[in-house]
Amino acid sequence: MAEKRKSGGGSKPQRQSPSYRLPSLDQDFLLSDSMRGVRFMLEYAKAEEALRAHGIRSTIVVFGSARVSEGGDAKRRRWYAEARAFGRIASERGGALSPDNGVHDNVIATGGGPGIMEAANRGACDAGALSVGFNIQLPHEQTPNKYSTPDLTFQFHYFAMRKMHLAMRANALVIFPGGFGTLDEMFEILTLHQTGKVSRLPVVLFDKAYWTKVISFEAMLEADMIEPLDLKLFQFADSAEEIWARLLALGMPVAAKGAELK
Repeated sequence: MAEKRKSGGGSKPQRQSPSYRLPSLDQDFLLSDSMRGVRFMLEYAKAEEALRAHGIRSTIVVFGSARVSEGGDAKRRRWYAEARAFGRIASERGGALSPDNGVHDNVIATGGGPGIMEAANRGACDAGALSVGFNIQLPHEQTPNKYSTPDLTFQFHYFAMRKMHLAMRANALVIFPGGFGTLDEMFEILTLHQTGKVSRLPVVLFDKAYWTKVISFEAMLEADMIEPLDLKLFQFADSAEEIWARLLALGMPVAAKGAELK
């Protein structure tokens, strides 16, 4: 009987070469500069697939500082408590608990981390509703909070793709006190509205005293850097109930946004 030929006999160096790896299993290749576009696409597709699978048609996005805690000073405790209360109110009244043929509307979505983000996700959890956490890889301050729905807790490398997912399903935007990251996210959305790149969304800033101290919108208007109409891109509120009332008055839909996920 003829001796069976050994599979791959004599080709060990070829089989061990990086060039021989399947591209989809070659981490060095996938993390190379030339594959940045592919990685960007994967960050879009992975979250999009999960959101569709859970029927998340629209969201209410809550921004705010990661440095706020339930055990902080009186002002920060209040911010945390009101963000938590709003997460519950929005989840109970907005449609997240009453899916239309399995499709959820006005689901709370945050940056997924601690502080205000945790509080809003926690409020949704209190109501028994789904909520989304769009985390970003950072050297500090960013670890997933324990209240976002595990299957809807994502991690991004690219800020741009994270921002896209935060914005693309949003029915409304609520902005609690925060620092550079919160300001970045807020002005990104306001600029999109100001320039007409997206449909107008209700935007509410929580704690007027904080925001008017941190940013002089009137000074920007006096310097002719913005138009009077730009000051109508957002409103202020000082309680969770007032946030909800403002969003409704600004036209936030609480019924189904459309007949199907698109």
